[in-house]
Parts: sequence; structure tokens; C-alpha cells
Amino acid sequence: MSYDNAKISADQIRIEKLSESHLELIKNFEADSKELKDFLIEDAYKNQRMAISTTYLWFYNPENKLASYISILSDAIRVHGTQIGKQFVDKGVQYKTLPALKIGRMCVDKRFARRGLGSHMVHFTMKILLQANDKMGCRFIFLDAKPDTGAIHFYKKLGFQTLKEREKGTIPMFFDMIKIIEYYKENKKKLLDMPKG
Repeated sequence: MSYDNAKISADQIRIEKLSESHLELIKNFEADSKELKDFLIEDAYKNQRMAISTTYLWFYNPENKLASYISILSDAIRVHGTQIGKQFVDKGVQYKTLPALKIGRMCVDKRFARRGLGSHMVHFTMKILLQANDKMGCRFIFLDAKPDTGAIHFYKKLGFQTLKEREKGTIPMFFDMIKIIEYYKENKKKLLDMPKG
């Protein structure tokens, strides 16, 4: 089967929460990173059953092929000693950590790479944060980007910022959702206040 390079639109995707019924299917996932493939096959479902993270499988509808996955979890950003931490201290907020939704793992099957799925998955995570924010405080999306994979450039294009520079290991990055949260709440309120007819 040939795969083209055309961008995949959101309406060509079906998203399913990882379940026991997917365990055979995910073995055919092809990733450039052995670590990311192994996580999906060996750890994702186990972590989900232990309520550590939730993994969503993304299927390309025209061919019903598993194209990517994203695993998300709740977390906290350690802001003490960072520029963002200073901004909160200047506003009288003295917390050392702030609530966040973390992208724990995200991977696109190499047959579907560079077709827009990564951006779709980040926007999906933003929607989840907005839904969660209706019930609890959560303002940031957080992740650890691997510096040698092009991930830092990818996330910066989407508006993520580096939390703290490191010489070794992953680079912690975040996206501050406050403007989107405020916009969402204001427009949601307007929609609720509209006269019913």
C-alpha cells in the first residue's frame, strides 16, 4: 500500500481510547523510535489500567490504519527558579509547582509522518485541557522534548516555550493556555446567555 504526503485533515481521523481490543493491532505500529513503539506495545495499556496515563489511538479513516497515538496524564510544572515562576511570584503567587496536563508520549507511525497528525494531537490535548478546566484548575500543557529529534522545533512552531535549558537529557517545554481559557470561557458564557428561540 502506498502512502502519500498529503496533509491529513481532522475529519479524516477517528480517535479511540486504547482498550484491550487494540492490543494485537498496536503491534503493527511502525515508529522510528524503538522507545516510543515499545511504550505503546508494552506500557500504555498497563499504565492506563493503573490510572497513570490515558492513551488515544488515531486512525486514518480512508484506510482504517493506526496512524499515531498520544498518551496524556496530569502533572505539575516545577516553576521555582524559572522565568515563569518569577512572573507568578511578581503577582503574589508563591507556588513552586503549577498544575499541568502532560503529553507523556506522542508518536506518528512513520508511514504517516509529516502529514499534520502531530499538530492535530497537540490541539486535541488543548481541547482536553479546556474541558478539564471547567471542573478544576489547569492552565499549562507540559512535555519533555528530546533535543535530537526535531521535537523542539516542532513544539516551538506551535507556541511552546522552553521552561529550562539543559545540557543533557530532555528539554522541558510548556504552553500557557490562559488566553485560550479566557477566550473559551467568555465565548461559552455568551453562547449560554443567548436567548433561546
